Amino acid sequence: MQVKIPAVYMRGGTSKGLFFHEHHLPADKDLRDRIILKAYGSPDPDRRQINGLGGATSTTSKVAIIGPSSDADYDVNYLFGQVSIDKPFVRYKGNCGNISSAVGPFAVEEGLIPAQAPVTRVRIKQVNTGKLIVADVPVKDNSYDEEGDFTLDGVPGSGSRITLSFMNPGGSVTNLLLPSGNTRDLLRLNTGESVEVSIVDAGNPVVFVRAKDLRLRGTEISEIDQDALLRQKMEAIRAHAAVLIGLAGSPEQAGEELQEVPKIAVVSEPCGYQALSGRAVPEKDIDLVARIMSMGTLHKAYAVTGAICTAGAAKIKGTVVHDIVRKSPEPMEAIRLGHPGGIISIQACVENVGDDYDYREARVYRTARRLMDGTVYVPKKYFSE
Repeated sequence: MQVKIPAVYMRGGTSKGLFFHEHHLPADKDLRDRIILKAYGSPDPDRRQINGLGGATSTTSKVAIIGPSSDADYDVNYLFGQVSIDKPFVRYKGNCGNISSAVGPFAVEEGLIPAQAPVTRVRIKQVNTGKLIVADVPVKDNSYDEEGDFTLDGVPGSGSRITLSFMNPGGSVTNLLLPSGNTRDLLRLNTGESVEVSIVDAGNPVVFVRAKDLRLRGTEISEIDQDALLRQKMEAIRAHAAVLIGLAGSPEQAGEELQEVPKIAVVSEPCGYQALSGRAVPEKDIDLVARIMSMGTLHKAYAVTGAICTAGAAKIKGTVVHDIVRKSPEPMEAIRLGHPGGIISIQACVENVGDDYDYREARVYRTARRLMDGTVYVPKKYFSE
């Protein structure tokens, strides 16, 4: 026998996952996570999630839990979960900016906030980080208006443009914009090698390393996933950075229990290359080239929270990102990142306050779409284990 749980399957930006009303899931966190794991078909040692709704990639194994907010400063609460594909856990550290873009449309269509044409503003409390996200959602006929001509690299077709403003995104997980206290650090790996990195926490903590320090051009795509030794080295850098900023007690713990944060990104100077779609990304259209890993594999586009962090790092003097970016002097001038899927543009307001920096706001544009709604089935036995 199986239990039916109401759910909505949504795409947000270049990610997708199940959206649940908070009251449709058990209050007990262990039971809630067992249900979510079974809904996704995790854990699957073959990494296919064949017995659930997961898409066998980190970008399609995400969950959002939404509820009304009792705080007058917010309209809805949004808890994000990264569902492991091959291990029995759901992680709630950090946020997903792409999934965030579907929260506003979900809130409008589910009646959590009154719809107001032509744009409904939704004030979202991001529960994982405690930060405010403001979503401006196009509305028509009392519902989210999905149709539009805004295109998003990494997503076929077009849709209506959703504006997301991430307010004060610094210190999202560690409470510090520069969690090591430095704009750059020298990490010594177990192999004896040393690698210079910058660690910045905005949206999510990210470890930035120069492509040339990994013997890369920076424009590689498939080569990264095909090079096991390179991925092992990048994971070692990420794990040692996690220890440095206090997220893990050892690199081994970071690898086993903290796969989702910090993320690691490889950055290089602006350079033309060919995106996954086959179209050319000209050097003149970007301010830097970046590649980011997601749960051990290359993100085929670029994580929005990672882009927020990258744009912020680009405006902090002394980081490895600041050294290579084509400079953008204006406070909210956009940083254009060249990623495997194309280009993502982020407006970032970072203010220099004495010897410190204050990341005031990041703004990004996304699209979203409701793909399916109904019930997800979970065997009854998982409710009593």
